[in-house]
This record gives sequence, structure tokens and C-alpha cells, in this order.
Amino acid sequence: MTTWLITLATLLLLSLGGALWRVWHGPEPADRMMAAQLVGTGGVGTVLLLGAATDWGMIDVALVLALLAAFTAVAFVKAHSADGAGDPEEEETTAPEEEPRRG
Repeated sequence: MTTWLITLATLLLLSLGGALWRVWHGPEPADRMMAAQLVGTGGVGTVLLLGAATDWGMIDVALVLALLAAFTAVAFVKAHSADGAGDPEEEETTAPEEEPRRG
């Protein structure tokens, strides 16, 4: 069983090579971010497979990697939002303008 899990982890690592190539050569920033998310997901899967093959001691590493991948996605969306909005807590709140009265 251990050999099977290590073989699967090796195949996952090989597939991550394609994702890393897309991160390096991606035509658009969104393509690079999606590939980075794939690297995070594949990394979590690899670490979990290796943890199952050994003594499950690496499950904490997998959880931290999953958390970092999620934070990376949030940071990317905040940095590349269409209106350029950053942290909503830093934005100034203004009262809506009143429409002129007719008539």
C-alpha cells in the first residue's frame, strides 16, 4: 500500500510541473493565478498522500498549504479587481448625491 501511495504522490508531482510551467509562461495574470491554485491543490494532495504513506505527521503541513493557497487567491482578487478597489475598510464613505429637483 505504501508503494502505491508514493507512486500516486510522484504522479501528482509530475503533473505539478505543467502547472508551474503555466505559472511561469502564462499569457494572462488570471491564467497564472489559476495555475498557482492548481499547484496549491496538488501540493496539498501530494503532502496528504505522503502523510498517509508514512505516519500522518504531515497533515498539519497540508492544512497550512491549503490555507496559504486560499489567502493567495484572495490577495490576487483584491489586487486585480476591475474597479481597483482594495480593502473596503480603507475606503472613504460618502453620502450619495441628491438629484436636482424638477418642476
